[in-house]
Amino acid sequence: MAYDIALIPGDGIGQEVVAAARPVLDAAAADAGFSLDYERFDWGSERYLDEGSMMPDDGIDRLRGRDAILLGAVGHPDIPDHVTLRGLMLPIRKRFNQQVCERPAVLYDGVESPLRGYGGGDIDLVVFRENTEGEYADVGGREHRGFDHEVAIQSAVFTRQGTEDVVRAAFEAATERGGKLTNVTKSNAQAYGMVLWDDVVAEVGEEYPDVEVERLLVDAASMDFVRRPDEFDVVVASNLFGDILTDLGAIVTGSMGLAPSANVNVEGDYPSMFEPVHGSAPDIVGQGVANPLATVLSGAMLFDHLGEGVAGERLESAVADQLADADAPRTPDLGVDAGTEAVVDDLRGRL
Repeated sequence: MAYDIALIPGDGIGQEVVAAARPVLDAAAADAGFSLDYERFDWGSERYLDEGSMMPDDGIDRLRGRDAILLGAVGHPDIPDHVTLRGLMLPIRKRFNQQVCERPAVLYDGVESPLRGYGGGDIDLVVFRENTEGEYADVGGREHRGFDHEVAIQSAVFTRQGTEDVVRAAFEAATERGGKLTNVTKSNAQAYGMVLWDDVVAEVGEEYPDVEVERLLVDAASMDFVRRPDEFDVVVASNLFGDILTDLGAIVTGSMGLAPSANVNVEGDYPSMFEPVHGSAPDIVGQGVANPLATVLSGAMLFDHLGEGVAGERLESAVADQLADADAPRTPDLGVDAGTEAVVDDLRGRL
């Protein structure tokens, strides 16, 4: 079996971690009896600087029909972030209706949390982030530019269908995991969209009577991600709140370099996209020290999505074994000075 994978290394260290992770993914796939056929697309900020767009006009059509997409990173110090985000990642997420973003945060054995008193396995949570609407909806505009009465309007959009898709996925995960779901909103201040969100959580929750539901406002949730991260299991949140909380979850579990993610089209009508959370990290580009493990773990999520769970488990186990080994190479974000290639070489040996 061969899977058709669109490869978009993107910007900054995205180029480096994708190149490093690819032979690891190939090795795990070969051991499990399947292969990955890649087509590389050199889309991103350099293309924008050269041609005025992050990807070509027919970019979405060229990705359509793939089994999955593997993305490195998007972002460039010379281009405003709203340009790069809206030029590549958001169009793919929205045009392929990747309505569920799944981001796990695990404190592995051998990794030190910045929080006192937590060891390997003490923190193990997953955030389900609504991924195509909410606060990231492209609804609004600016008027009277250049005048004192210039005005900008940015509207958040919440649909019942979009909310239910991510909420139901979160409840399904809670059923399979520890049986607890935390619903994060700001419905005391946002009395329309966020109250609709709360209503959908309550309605869907009636179908899952064995799942304990906790409700938190996002400010309290941010505090509790630091104060009691071990008590979270499955978290469901809007596009913006999920984005913020997952960065916090990555840091309390040791490093952004360990944080994978999946952007999932629930119906399976379009390809889903997998990417590390860490971004393009322009401050370390070209130094050979970018942590490839978030990309490898994103590959494990990609394998699970394709139905190749055995290969996904082997990848995650190899990462866990490496992190638990005090003598294994580690990149500087994990407190050692090993390079990217040393980490993947060691990982391939463990596979």
